[in-house]
Order: sequence, then structure tokens, then C-alpha cells
Amino acid sequence: MTRPLRGLIIFTGLLLLWQAVVWLTDAPHYILPSPERVARALLSHAALIGEHALTTGTEILLGLILGTLLGGSSALVMASVRPARRWLMPVLVVSQAIPVFALAPILVLWLGYGMASKVAMAVLIIYFPVTSAFLDGLRRTDPGWLDLARTMGASRRAILLQLRLPAALPALGSGLRVATAVAPIGAVVGEWVGSSSGLGYLMLHANARMQVDVMFAALLVLALIAVSLYFAVDTGLRRLAPWQTETHPDDD
Repeated sequence: MTRPLRGLIIFTGLLLLWQAVVWLTDAPHYILPSPERVARALLSHAALIGEHALTTGTEILLGLILGTLLGGSSALVMASVRPARRWLMPVLVVSQAIPVFALAPILVLWLGYGMASKVAMAVLIIYFPVTSAFLDGLRRTDPGWLDLARTMGASRRAILLQLRLPAALPALGSGLRVATAVAPIGAVVGEWVGSSSGLGYLMLHANARMQVDVMFAALLVLALIAVSLYFAVDTGLRRLAPWQTETHPDDD
């Protein structure tokens, strides 16, 4: 079964489950709107939702790119320069010790209500999984490969670029997949704290006006953005490291 067909079946099943919950609980539409009501809201407010979705999608994408560059650079520095690890590791830990929800008002105060504070929020969330996974991959290169490279006279730079870096790509891929899944959290939380556009902003205003169907429509679009971005990153990572094969219990 192909991945698009599997995704379509899962999506249809979730819609049917949603509709079944509405029927069984007989919940009023202002508590739990039906899929049909949400679809009508999505169509009637398509332009508005699309405008806010573009803002949120841009924030997520920029946060993912900048967070990956920052995290990857930090991991390379810590793996290459041992003293740097003792200085940067506390920064890495502190970046996760303080809840990002608590930092959101400060970032909005410093960077304003525009896109910068939301991108910064996404970067803070992405930084840790990318850095920790990539650093772990760089530190766990097969010792036999390293001994062979040193025996053949390879420089530290050549070992890093041609041996340790390719060997760490699967670990980096795992960190990127986690980062892609959590990246929307930073953008949306930032929009909740203070913004003038974005799906989080739209959801807050729709909730205040009791437009629950619009709120669900925005949430659905946000989920589609997150899932699409995740599968795009996953596909790119598979092509970047084609030598990394997957094993399954049936293969044993």
C-alpha cells in the first residue's frame, strides 16, 4: 500500500471517528462542531484562513531552518573542540530547563509582535533535539573506522567531513524529525502570547467570538501544515542518506 493511500485511509477513519463522537455525545455545535460544519467554515473563510496559514507556515519553516543551522553548528563545534563542549553544553541544557511557554512573553517584549518573536520561539524548541541527536551521532562513529582513517593518514578535517559527518546523518535525521514535529508549538504559542496574524491568532479570536467551527478549521489547517512538513523532511532525509536501510522484526 502506498503512503498517500495509507494517509487517505487514516484521514478518512479519523473523520468518521470524529463524526461518530458527535453523534454519540450529541454535543452542541459550539462545543464540538461536526466535520461538515467545519468543512463549511473552511470553505467560507478560505481566504482568511489561507492568509493566516501563510504567516504561520513561514514562521515554522524559518524556525526549522534557523534552528537546524544553529543546532547543527553547535553540535559540530562541540564534537570538534573538546573545551567548547564544556561551555556550550550548559547552554544546551538551560535552553530546555526553562519552559518555552515562560519565555514567550519575554521574546514578544524584546522582538515585538511580528514574525521575529515566533521564529525565535520555534528555534528555541528545535535547537535541543537537533543538537543533542547530531552530537550523539558524531560521538558514536565506529572506532574501527576512525582507527582505519588515522592509519591511512587522514587529517582531523577529513575524518570529520568524510567519515564522522556521513555516519552521523541518521542520528541528525532522527533529531530533525522530532524538531519538525514540535516546530509548530513555538510558532503557535508565540501567536497566542501576542501577534497580529497567524493561525494561533485566528484561533484565539474565533474562540472569543464563539466561532468554534472556524477555530477547528484553523486547527485542521495547522495540522495539515505540520504533517506535510514532516513528510517532506522525512522524504528529504531518506534521499540524503540512501545507505541507511530500515529493518523490521520480520527481517530477523
